Amino acid sequence: MFGKKLRSALLALGGVALGSAILTQDARADFLDELFGSSGFSSSRENVRFSPKYDVGQIIVSFGDRRLYYVKQKGMAISYPIAIPKSDARWAGISSVSDKRVNPSWTPTPEMRRENPKLPAYVPGGHPRNPMGVRALYLGSSLYRIHGTDAPWLIGQEVSKGCIRMLNDDVIDLYERARVGTRVTVTWQRMASS
Repeated sequence: MFGKKLRSALLALGGVALGSAILTQDARADFLDELFGSSGFSSSRENVRFSPKYDVGQIIVSFGDRRLYYVKQKGMAISYPIAIPKSDARWAGISSVSDKRVNPSWTPTPEMRRENPKLPAYVPGGHPRNPMGVRALYLGSSLYRIHGTDAPWLIGQEVSKGCIRMLNDDVIDLYERARVGTRVTVTWQRMASS
């Protein structure tokens, strides 16, 4: 009797695992939210109403919302989920897109390598384990970037040394919209959007 119940439970658990493995990322998030409850974090790109004080074509990064907003028309923006800097790497300010690159390479800073000696000295662009992902928008003369990721499960969390990470599909979308010279406002203020 106990063996049959255990086998049934394992089969059910295996079915859940298999089902979640074959669902798309958004469907998987919805499925898991239904099972365990939502974290309140939206992991999808969406069109939202946005403050009309920002000009069309501007990028506003709200670390408070864990979202990046691209103003596509007066009072409307595309809202993208992002991963944000860790508490010791927090910053805010006004910058602009100074460069854009497809499949950027990645060279960790000496500080990063001191903290984690297992990091490679260099990862070429296009490599599947490149933490810059498939696109990067460079911010002014700083080391900060808006870029993709090789770890999409970290979107929505505090993980970076100052960069803004996006899902690769989202950074491709933003890359096509934003131009070199685009104004970028980075803030910890939460934005009123709906």
